[in-house]
Amino acid sequence: MLLGLALALALAIALSAVLPLLATAPAQHWWQTAPYGDRLTVHARVADGEASTGVRTRDGAVEAYDVGSGRARWTYAREGRRALRLLAAPGHTLTLWSDGLVTDTAPGGVRWHRAVPATARWLGTARARGGAGVLRPLDRAARMLAVVTPHRIAAYRTADGDLRWTLPAREGCVFEPARSLRRDGVLLIAQPCRAGAAARTAWTSQMVAVDGLGRITPRRTPLGNELPGARPDRTADRAR
Repeated sequence: MLLGLALALALAIALSAVLPLLATAPAQHWWQTAPYGDRLTVHARVADGEASTGVRTRDGAVEAYDVGSGRARWTYAREGRRALRLLAAPGHTLTLWSDGLVTDTAPGGVRWHRAVPATARWLGTARARGGAGVLRPLDRAARMLAVVTPHRIAAYRTADGDLRWTLPAREGCVFEPARSLRRDGVLLIAQPCRAGAAARTAWTSQMVAVDGLGRITPRRTPLGNELPGARPDRTADRAR
C-alpha cells in the first residue's frame, strides 16, 4: 500500500512539472507545425514612435528592417519557397511566393494565406517576369488587393483575406499582369488575344478596367467590401 501511495505521489509530481510545458507548447512550436512551412523570426521589438519600417526580400525571405539603420526587425520565410514580390501596406506586408501562395504578414505573425490556382508553373517561366504586376492594390490604403494572373483576376479584402470577386479572361485571351496601370483609382490591365480571337474582338476589349468593386461597366450595381457588421460604404460608384 505504501508503495502504491509513493508511485501515485511521484506521478502527481511529474505531471505538475510537465503540464506547464504542454500549455506553452503551441505558442513555442506554432511556426514549426504550420501547414505552409512558415518561419517567423523576431530580431528586434518595435516601440511606439520608433523610426519607420521598410520591407525587402533577402535570401528568398521577407525581411522588415529599420529604415534609418537598416537593422532587421523580423524575418518571415517558408520552407522550400521563395518570396517573389512584396506589396507594403500600412501595418502589414503582402507577399507572392514561388508556389503561387499569397500571404499577408504583420509584425505579430501571418494574418492569412491564399493559394492562387494553377500559378506555380507559370511563375517559373520567363513570361511571368518574376511575378511582376501580380499583386496590385485597388485603393491607396491597399484595403483591396488584386491578384492578376493570365487566366483570372481575383480580388481579396486585405483585412481578413476574404475573396470578394473574380474576373476570368475572355476566351482566347489572357491577362498580362506586367502590363497594367493605375489611373485615378482605376486599374487598367492588358488582355491581349490570339490572332483568331483578336479578329473577333474589338481592340477596346483587349484591356479591362477594374477597381475594388470589380470590373467597371456602365450602370453596374456591385456588392460592397466592408467587413461583416460594418456600416455600408456610401462612396459613389465610379463606373463610367
